[in-house]
Amino acid sequence: MLAAGAVFIGSFVAMGTDVVGADILIPVLLACLAAGLVTGAGNVLNDYSDRDTDRVNHPERPIPSGQVSPKSALSLSVVMFLLSLPLAFLVNVECFLLAGLNILVLVSYERSLKRKGFLGNLEVSWLTGSIFIFGGFAAYHGDLDAFAGTFYLAMLAFFASLGREIAKDIQDIDGDVDRMTLPKKKGVKRASQFAAFFFFVAVFFSLAPPFIGLLSLYYLPIVIVADIIFIYSSTLLSRNPQKASSVAKMGMVIALLAFVIGGFT
Repeated sequence: MLAAGAVFIGSFVAMGTDVVGADILIPVLLACLAAGLVTGAGNVLNDYSDRDTDRVNHPERPIPSGQVSPKSALSLSVVMFLLSLPLAFLVNVECFLLAGLNILVLVSYERSLKRKGFLGNLEVSWLTGSIFIFGGFAAYHGDLDAFAGTFYLAMLAFFASLGREIAKDIQDIDGDVDRMTLPKKKGVKRASQFAAFFFFVAVFFSLAPPFIGLLSLYYLPIVIVADIIFIYSSTLLSRNPQKASSVAKMGMVIALLAFVIGGFT
């Protein structure tokens, strides 16, 4: 559901209120459904792949708690992946290709790159940022200038997600027995510094749009609140990574709201 909403926001940032026109709204809604299926399939595949480590890190999740069998989870993931592709194709070729690419990225993440630590973090962050690009593709109708606002939103999401992924790895350092994550390789202090740096890069991308004419100044007060939250999250990384991850997620939601408000006015 969050992915579908993010696609719509990406479309809105690209096209403004024109997104509700019938010629744009229908493909955007199809894109929302396709992205929801791809993301849902990826999350289920992640739970399937992490079923052993989740017995330590997250025993309440559906598979380790016994609510869902591993076989049923894998089948559901495959079905959702397969359903997403024809929906994306109905939107346009760009969405179809991006959906196909992201499915490959999700599968490669679970099969190998997840265990590579930081490379896996980069993949997850790409997937987060690309959701907004997907929404821009669904709405843009060949107007590349409309992608400017979506680009900044995607970059903010990419770097904020990268910082949050490292925070989650710090949180899970004891249970990640099969992954060479950044905190395991560099230590918690060094990993916290990396995460804080990426949060500050996200802040940089968040402040640019109104000053280059992409969004109105009404965007600034809200995004500044999000930026304060990102900065606060960076101070929690080494001593309370779980709270840092949750706080950063809140910041991402408020930043999304800022982009919507800035696009309306």
